[in-house]
Amino acid sequence: MCSHYEPPGKERLMDAFGSAPDEDYQLDLWPLYSGPFVRLRQDSEGDELSDFTVDVGQFGLLPHWAKDRKYGRRTYNSRSETAAELASFRSAWAKGQHCVIPAASIYEPDWRTGKSISTQIQRSDQGLMAIAGLWDQWRGPDGEEVLSFSMLTVNADDHAFMQNYHRPKDEKRMLVILPNGLIRDWLSASADESMEFMRQYPADRLRAV
Repeated sequence: MCSHYEPPGKERLMDAFGSAPDEDYQLDLWPLYSGPFVRLRQDSEGDELSDFTVDVGQFGLLPHWAKDRKYGRRTYNSRSETAAELASFRSAWAKGQHCVIPAASIYEPDWRTGKSISTQIQRSDQGLMAIAGLWDQWRGPDGEEVLSFSMLTVNADDHAFMQNYHRPKDEKRMLVILPNGLIRDWLSASADESMEFMRQYPADRLRAV
């Protein structure tokens, strides 16, 4: 599970998606920090358009019933196998509230030496990682409206690259990194189509820096 990553700067977001948020965000992200996420732009009637929009939200999804923003400490990742059932994610999953979380790199713990060594991971071609996610909107006790997101994960026990990370006896997990050609398809997919995108990213397209 990934709790630490680096998003791209605004210029790189503009190059990749033709959009960048006005709001500032951290460039070294942990749960409860604010970062950019990508959706398809909608018209006034809620219909999806072809253009992307990039907003800033909390890393750690907030369902509508969360009491405060700290709930996001347990929802920054969501297991794709159970997202449709767990209370924290099932509303966003059922509504098909898909997003992409862009990342220049992520960090995972390498335990092969017997100690946890935080390791920076990137795409081999140094392109942006397009991480499949869910988003939601939450209203706080003071009326503040907060956007938030969670990164979807899949099992990686048999993944030639990601099986090297996390504790030896723990289940290996990896983020759902979308090939560039599937970004728009994921963002426009219905809830019933969500599981079709829950695949491992090829090991030879990732590298440890």
